[in-house]
Amino acid sequence: MILRLMCVGSAQEEIVAKKRNERVLKDELLLLEHEPVYTIGRTPDQTSLLGSAHLPYPLFPINRGGQATYHGPGQLIGYPIIDLRRCGHDLHRYLRWLEQLLIETLAEYEIAAIRRESLTGVWVSDRKIASIGVGVRHWITMHGFALNVCGDLSPFNHIVPCGINDVTMTSMEKETGVRFFVGEIAASVEKLALNRIGDLRTSAEPEPISI
Repeated sequence: MILRLMCVGSAQEEIVAKKRNERVLKDELLLLEHEPVYTIGRTPDQTSLLGSAHLPYPLFPINRGGQATYHGPGQLIGYPIIDLRRCGHDLHRYLRWLEQLLIETLAEYEIAAIRRESLTGVWVSDRKIASIGVGVRHWITMHGFALNVCGDLSPFNHIVPCGINDVTMTSMEKETGVRFFVGEIAASVEKLALNRIGDLRTSAEPEPISI
């Protein structure tokens, strides 16, 4: 399912507002694809856009951290909406949890992914396969990750992805030569997130996560 960014943004805001006031609500994970767009987080530094007039798709400033990135078909977008008040109020731990979730997902498809020091995201050697950019409202997370599954990576050439100069973007399909489908990978992420949410939490939750 390919959704518009503005619609998903509104859905996230609504869920966050409810969770802020009703702490018993389950955490949620939105899994989807976006229509082609560029986004940039809350930063006065716009150099990663290389100027915006040349961009082939619309640009949206959004309420996450980080520099410019591209979202489009063939990319699995994950928006975990998780109450970090149950997770020790620890944003660093949450980011590492997201990275590990993606690393373990990729391992299921025989892709050896890694972290790189001081560079949030997931890599295959020196090639970036997944980007992470989060927002936090009242200790409740928004936005999340973008995993390149298949499809055209050339839109990344119009920006400095995540503000990292000379980065090479890659995908599951490019690394393996195997054709993957976003829905298939989403099912794997869903299953793993259900199994791994307990690793993040520091307090008990009756039902782990809602997909």
